[in-house]
Amino acid sequence: MAIAAHNVTLTLGSDKAPVEILRGVDLEVEAGTSVALLGPSGSGKSSLMAVLAGLERANGGSINVAGLDFATMDEDDLARARRGRIGIVLQAFHLLPTMTALENVAVPLELAGIADPFGRAAAELEAVGLGHRLTHYPAQLSGGEQQRVAIARAMASSPAIIFADEPTGNLDTATGQSIIELIFARRAALGATLLIITHDPELAEHCDRVVVMHDGKIEERAA
Repeated sequence: MAIAAHNVTLTLGSDKAPVEILRGVDLEVEAGTSVALLGPSGSGKSSLMAVLAGLERANGGSINVAGLDFATMDEDDLARARRGRIGIVLQAFHLLPTMTALENVAVPLELAGIADPFGRAAAELEAVGLGHRLTHYPAQLSGGEQQRVAIARAMASSPAIIFADEPTGNLDTATGQSIIELIFARRAALGATLLIITHDPELAEHCDRVVVMHDGKIEERAA
């Protein structure tokens, strides 16, 4: 299993006013498969992704991701565990405005100690159709191009697992469709596991499995 999470809980807020976000979530994802996570706003989808991606620490439960025990790690350990293993694509592109497209992809590789970061970044940007935009800054790119840079950044380290949270949420329909196709094409090329959060049933149809969340729990699993 690429992901094996059992009885995962997450509570935020103060001791006097706790808010249960995840209430005993169980989820297993086989390596190399794609899973769509559906559910209404506030159901806990993004929080579950944050926990599984090592961006948030759960309060309880067991979490094994890419062969590592995330439940026992502190924030520094989780940051190290993500490097080279996990790629993350978010609705907001989160590109650094003072860096070119090439630098936005290469610098995280460089910080992670990955060999030839600029060469790998250039190759990945070429793979997502931006080989001609390496020296452009985010403000000089369209929304779809910025998301392509974000996808290149997520995948340049050849991660075993890719998390995507509403990756087409800020894009028009036509651009969003091209981004969906790109994510699945790059995932296939890497042989990576994909967990994608979406409100879009059409996007979910691209996945091997569909999982539905409601009120902090997984309510439904579909083939």
